[in-house]
Amino acid sequence: MSRPLSIIIVEPDRDRALLIVDSLRAAGDFDIQVIAEPTSLARQIQARQPDVVLIDIENPSRDMLEELALASGPQDRAVAMFVDRSAEGLSTAAIEAGVSAYVVDGMQPGRVKPVLDAAITRFRMFQRMRTELAETKRALEERKVIDRAKGMLMKARGVSEDEAYAILRKAAMDQGKRVADVAQALVTAAGLLG
Repeated sequence: MSRPLSIIIVEPDRDRALLIVDSLRAAGDFDIQVIAEPTSLARQIQARQPDVVLIDIENPSRDMLEELALASGPQDRAVAMFVDRSAEGLSTAAIEAGVSAYVVDGMQPGRVKPVLDAAITRFRMFQRMRTELAETKRALEERKVIDRAKGMLMKARGVSEDEAYAILRKAAMDQGKRVADVAQALVTAAGLLG
């Protein structure tokens, strides 16, 4: 049995917080906690490690919006923000700060669950994209190191590119390492030798 989704609601107004809690309880089984005081929000969220943060603010400033978004850890979890009013450019700033869903015109009980679902889906999509990007960057860096090591072998031994790669591959198999690791060791050693 999987654990219920943990949600932190950031809402200083008790009545509005209760409205959100009631909306969520009606929509499903959630572990819900309310933070009424947004000071030291990052520390409180870090201590509780929720899956989702829902922030409800009436009229945010750009600084407040970015502070709340960054404190809620948008790289670590889905963040949905409900605002009553929004000045020009604030929705863009919120999305750029990592907010998964930014809803203007306030929190309405019937919209909480669909917005929550959209925020989680969008967060997971961006999380996959960040992972794929990091893996692609790592693969590109490894490719560069392998190419550099092949070039060094080609020059030092007077072999072709294919032969240089075969030398790297054989050394990797003999040592039980990846080709990229052997190539990195060769490049590092060559750098030390001058």
